[in-house]
Amino acid sequence: MKRTGVRSISPSPLVLFLIVVTVAYPQDLAEIRKAAEQGDVDKQAQLGAIYYLGKTVPQNFREAAKWYRLAGAQGHAGAQFVLGDMYDSGQGLPQDFREAVKWYRAVAEQGAAAGQYRLGLAYEFGRGVPQDDETAVKWYRPAAEQGYADAQARLGMHYLSGEGVSEDFQEAARWLRLAAEQGAAIGQAGLGMMYLLGQRVTQDYVLAHMWFNLAAANGAPGMAENRDEVVKAMTADQIAEAQRLARNWKPKKAEPEE
Repeated sequence: MKRTGVRSISPSPLVLFLIVVTVAYPQDLAEIRKAAEQGDVDKQAQLGAIYYLGKTVPQNFREAAKWYRLAGAQGHAGAQFVLGDMYDSGQGLPQDFREAVKWYRAVAEQGAAAGQYRLGLAYEFGRGVPQDDETAVKWYRPAAEQGYADAQARLGMHYLSGEGVSEDFQEAARWLRLAAEQGAAIGQAGLGMMYLLGQRVTQDYVLAHMWFNLAAANGAPGMAENRDEVVKAMTADQIAEAQRLARNWKPKKAEPEE
């Protein structure tokens, strides 16, 4: 399996956390700081987010990291996740994959899908830990079962390649479809390839074209070229139908596995 997309991650857990904890106004800042200094974990996380985003104070990543670290030490999963992301990306802190993994693991062990997915990525790509596909799959699976699209996509790709888990096209198709239907580009690309080759699904150039088209629109590399190659084997009516399906496609909401 070609190891691409290590930074192709959904920003939603980080963005949502920052939005939720920064519902603060200038007159609240002193109160928030006082509570944070007294050890209130939620206020520590909130103060970290205020500094991270520069809300009511000058943006200061080091000050943000200070408060996130205090909240994270008390088990605040949102603060742990953002701190891991800061170390992972080098945003405001020296890039340190081992520190990123430490914080992602803390989130993952609390059962949070975002942390489980990031920890899976770390193992798949050997960032801060030895490369290990089996351990990557171990962490992708619980995130995928919670409906996390990017984890579903990566789990499906592992079933497709047989890396870290026994090759199983049926399982690959199941997980890639769940991811693709939520709008995950890797899932759309993988499912398109399965329809192109007829791997555990009926070969269907129309659906292959549709999924490649959607993946290309989502920024997946090489998918526009794949779509254009499929066109060579399609009739004009098939191309028109594939384009219609892509235009009318709408993502589905995540549904956790039973």
